[in-house]
Amino acid sequence: MKKPAPATLFFGSALSHEPADKRIDILRLIGESGSISQAARDAGVSYKAAWQAIDTLSNLAGGVLVERAVGGAGGGGALLTVAGRQLLAVASRLAESRRQVLASAAAQPGSPVLSTIGVRTSMRNQFPCRVHKLEAKGQTVRVFLRLADGTALVSRITKASAELLGLQAEQAVLALCKATAVAVTVLDADPAGGQHLTGHAVRISRGASGDEVSLLLDSGLQLVGFAAPGSGIKAKARVSALIDESAVVIALAA
Repeated sequence: MKKPAPATLFFGSALSHEPADKRIDILRLIGESGSISQAARDAGVSYKAAWQAIDTLSNLAGGVLVERAVGGAGGGGALLTVAGRQLLAVASRLAESRRQVLASAAAQPGSPVLSTIGVRTSMRNQFPCRVHKLEAKGQTVRVFLRLADGTALVSRITKASAELLGLQAEQAVLALCKATAVAVTVLDADPAGGQHLTGHAVRISRGASGDEVSLLLDSGLQLVGFAAPGSGIKAKARVSALIDESAVVIALAA
């Protein structure tokens, strides 16, 4: 089920890492070929990884970047939305500006190595959100977050980390979480205790050690987690994602 794109896009979040990020390359290749599978082959990644790249970018940008094109001689494909094309244009300008800045800096005697400062992460779940409140207890702090639609998310970090980040109410941050830290189950009427996000299963990759599940959350964001082997979860099924508070990492957007 396609969600309408929010009125406000957050390209700063989507492009806060290295502009040559593989995710941007995949988005560009989709625009050129009109096919996610072809873009994946051209980028040297799996079809699943290509979808994850688009899901993450859509989360960070706050809007739908790719739409499926149904029908046609080839049986359908993928098209960039207006937001997707806009993001590529901004990424191109940023990349050119970055090249110019680095070239100028490199020409200065004793210049530091700046090209390696951009941070990329293995954490596949990345959500723009805002700090709602902080609750300190001993040497830890529970950070209550709100996603764009108001959905609650909680992160438990050390007091020192909260101080170093300078966290405060209404501050815009990124919440990150490893896919392996998300436990996906069929949604029960009364799920067990803990922090749960709910939504629909979109894609499932079966495996002997567990089923990797891509979810479309009720908030409209994408999430990746794992279900037990042989979970039987099918596409479109209502599911619950259990995320431990200590598994949610907070980062400051560039």
